[in-house]
Formats: sequence, structure tokens, C-alpha cells
Amino acid sequence: MSRFTRLKKLINKPSSIKNTLKLIKWLQRRKLLKTKMKCRICHQNMKMKKRANSGDQHAWICQQAVHEGRAKQMSVRHKSIFSGSKISFSKWMQFMYRFCQGLRLRQIDMMDDRIASSSATLTKMAKKIREVCVTAVERMRRRTGQQIGGRREFVVIDESHFRHKRKYGKGRMAGGWKRKKWVFGMLGVKYHQQQKSRKPILRLLERRTRRDLVPLVAHHVRPGSSIISDEWRAYRILPELGYNHHTVNHSRWYVDPHTGAHTQHIERAWRSYKEQIWRLRGNRTESLLSDHLAVIEWNEWLAKKHSDGAFGRLIHDISRKYK
Repeated sequence: MSRFTRLKKLINKPSSIKNTLKLIKWLQRRKLLKTKMKCRICHQNMKMKKRANSGDQHAWICQQAVHEGRAKQMSVRHKSIFSGSKISFSKWMQFMYRFCQGLRLRQIDMMDDRIASSSATLTKMAKKIREVCVTAVERMRRRTGQQIGGRREFVVIDESHFRHKRKYGKGRMAGGWKRKKWVFGMLGVKYHQQQKSRKPILRLLERRTRRDLVPLVAHHVRPGSSIISDEWRAYRILPELGYNHHTVNHSRWYVDPHTGAHTQHIERAWRSYKEQIWRLRGNRTESLLSDHLAVIEWNEWLAKKHSDGAFGRLIHDISRKYK
């Protein structure tokens, strides 16, 4: 986060016209705010000036003669991730930093820290960030195909149930769940120079039949890869598709004594993913659960590989989405 040291200083400084302008300039350099704006009426370039009646203390102003002395004003947040929000830029940056560092605290904690005054506002902010992550993951899938496996990477596959859980058995059941939903996970595990990397691919399914699971494996797992799974009958066709398939009988042992195959990598991943999603109450509807699964993929595939970490990757993806 060394490249964002100046941002931290701007966030921690008291709010003033000078500090707000510096923060706006920083956001413009990162392409999170527009550097140019044209008037909707005369189509001439507007100028950013101080405005006391604006929440950001600055606004885009057009004073062309065609307006007959009535200057046209436009928010500096126009067509950005901040549009429609009254939260200050510094609070937005704090929220993004917490999101990227895994500090996704409870809404009551963020309200105590005065990031926002209501849970509804925090929910809208989180939704915008998730949409950015989902868009980045979809772009990556179209560009690369999102494949795992190969000579130096083995793949562990499994299914898990993520249905909404009620706290203490009280409250409404999830109304959007028509059927029992499963999450099919494919986890690429690679060991390189005493370091272990994991790349998850998570898909929400209605059934876990061969017709539903095998096409996903064939699309995302490279031919000839080693695949480890339990003895679910839908996977019995994998050797015929050219995969080195190893199974473990969970009714007898956790690790196969003959091959050493086990599924502990993805079992630990399930536990981590479920704790994160349940803590955020992100499995109440199918679409919300799908977004949270995409955020997990964004963190593992994109954020951890970025030179500036998750925060730098999020800044990059926001600038692309609101380009």
C-alpha cells in the first residue's frame, strides 16, 4: 500500500476545501472521477470550481452566454461509482479499503466508525462494489476462459449446500429459494517454490447430476489434468474424458491409503467461504449468493495477483467499469 500513502494522509486530514480538492484530484488521476465534462445544453467544456452549496465543495460549472447569465452546474460525481451517494469521498475510500483487506465488518461497527449513518446506505455501497467485482470476473472469463489444471496443478472438485440459514432458528426462510441449491466447486491447487496457490471456480446449480457437473469440468479443467474427488457416481465418466481421476471413499477414510488422495483442500475452502458468506448474510437469494461467489473468485484470481494488492485492483476495475 506504499503507493497509496498520500491517500491515507488525505483521508485522515480534517475536511476542508483544500483537502477535498486534493482528494478529487487524486481520484481523477486514478480515473475514478471525470477529468472533463461537457454541458448538456451547449456541449461546451465545463470548468470545475468551488461551490459552497455542493456537498463536495466543488462542482462542474458552465457559464457560456447561451445560458443567459444562469450558470449550469453538475456534480463532480456525475457518471462515477459515487453518483447518487451523499457519503464523502474519504468515507468511500475507507469503505473500499476495508472491503479489499477482508475487513468486511458488521454494519453496526461501520456505523460506529461513522462511515455511514444507516445500514441501507452501507448495503447500497457494498452492492456497487460487488457489481464492480462481478463485472471484472465476467471480463476475465470471456478473455481467458478461466481454466485450471495442467501438468503442475491438480484439481479438487466437490459440491456443497449453501442454503440460507436462520439465526437461532428464527426469522423468515429465504423466499427466493424455489429448490435446493448446490454450489459446485473446482479448486486448482499448485505448489511452487514452497508456496501454495489456490484458484477456485464456483458455480450455483439446481442439481448435481452428471449432465450438470461434467460439462463444467470439461470446460474449465484442462485435458490430461489430475482430478481428485469423492466417489459420487456423476464423476465416474471423467477417466473416459482423458483425466487422471483419483477418488477417496469418505465412508471409510479421509485420505486414501493407496493413492494418498484427499479432498481436504476444498473442504477447508468450503468452511472459509461459508463463514464469509453467512457472516455477510449473502445467501438469502440466489442472485446475491451468485454475486458473493464471484467476489470470492475476484479475490483469488485477480486481487491477489495485482502489484498493488486488492485495493489497487479494485481501483483499476472501478475505472474500467465507469469508463
